[in-house]
Amino acid sequence: MESVDIKALDVIIQRMRHDAEELKEMADGIQAVERNLDRILASIKMLELNISDVQDLW
Repeated sequence: MESVDIKALDVIIQRMRHDAEELKEMADGIQAVERNLDRILASIKMLELNISDVQDLW
């Protein structure tokens, strides 16, 4: 089994959060886009709980 680079995963997850938040700002009231981005951000939060929040324990 290969070693997992938790810190690299965290960097990508944080970049995903930044990009999703930026897109939400750009959506400018387009409700369908904003709702989909809310779902994406919720999924990113789960990734943060799985990876980012425990990376120091790894």
